[in-house]
Amino acid sequence: MNPLKNKRVLLGVTGSIACYKALDLASKLTQSGALVNTIMTKSSMEFINPISFKSISNRTVITDLFDNKSNISINHIAMAEWAEVIIIAPATANTISKLANGASDDALGTTLLATKAPIIIAPAMDGNMWENPATQYNIVKLMERGILIEGPQFGRMASGQVGSGRMTEPSELTQVISMVLGKNGDLQGKKIVVTAGGTHEPIDPVRSITNKSSGKMGFAIAEAARDRGASVTLISAPSHLQDPIGITQKKISSAMDMKNILLPETSNADALIMAAAVGDWRSKTISTSKEKKHNDNIWTIDLVRNSDLISEITNPNIIKIGFAAETENLVKNSKKKIIDKKLDLIIGNDVSRKDIGFNSEQNEVVIINQSGEIENLPLMSKYDLSHEILDRVQSLLR
Repeated sequence: MNPLKNKRVLLGVTGSIACYKALDLASKLTQSGALVNTIMTKSSMEFINPISFKSISNRTVITDLFDNKSNISINHIAMAEWAEVIIIAPATANTISKLANGASDDALGTTLLATKAPIIIAPAMDGNMWENPATQYNIVKLMERGILIEGPQFGRMASGQVGSGRMTEPSELTQVISMVLGKNGDLQGKKIVVTAGGTHEPIDPVRSITNKSSGKMGFAIAEAARDRGASVTLISAPSHLQDPIGITQKKISSAMDMKNILLPETSNADALIMAAAVGDWRSKTISTSKEKKHNDNIWTIDLVRNSDLISEITNPNIIKIGFAAETENLVKNSKKKIIDKKLDLIIGNDVSRKDIGFNSEQNEVVIINQSGEIENLPLMSKYDLSHEILDRVQSLLR
């Protein structure tokens, strides 16, 4: 399930040096299967040629409110009705001011006044311009009208100033567009809790016991659930992955940390998908100072077992999905876990395989239900697999 495939995205581009990021955004959306038409303001063409957008999207680029050469009779009405979502990236202070006050002196302004599609604005400007009370006043006005403001980000700008004013990165804006398009999806109104990553069980202030889980599977599930309209809480162990957009993220370290957040978060949740690799063991005692090397070259650590978190969920109505990361006897071990943990489904994957194990971009799994029925799913991306899992969650919810 690709939330962007064949979706009609209208990209508005205004006069900022960040126009080059708009090209990247158009490319990413097109590669994801979206149909991208572009409206460029006059000032944006001082930075970039319209043919660049046409070459990337192979679709319409509008540069004038009344274009006699266009095959679209009245551009602003046609585009306003065509678009399923509109994103203005980059959006300058001037454009934001005009939109806030309903100006319609160009193709972009008239389109925005005529459309009923959701609108996303990605500001890009000098930091002082962004912080100016006039700009902030205009932003508040737009937000009150239901327009989504994404950014700006903190960093170095073309002027050399460091502050808030950089346009949000295209990869993040792509997530925002997916989220907006999926807002009314089949999981709308449902709360889904997802866990991700490998926990770190401390030994002393600088050492811990952990595993090789990257968190990629859990993050993919959280993003897929978001793109189907769910309210998502992601409880994530330490990870190098970028924080996902539009998701409530709770960052933890140890299994005990996860338990302290997991129990209250699942009390009112519809489903729990436990993709995290929670440590089975923790150190019986944690040193308050760094342990030094021992002369006998042996360091013995007493371990105690962590509780089985998914088994302690008290919400009787929640759907519980577990993962079984195995290196042998995949089906046998997975079947045992679904019974022992009282799960609705279990996802078993062979982590001994380098192509689908920890840190990989793809996965190949077996899905087993309470009746012991086995589904063998082929190799696919973790995002696509997430939708396969969520399809089954949706069936259980019904």
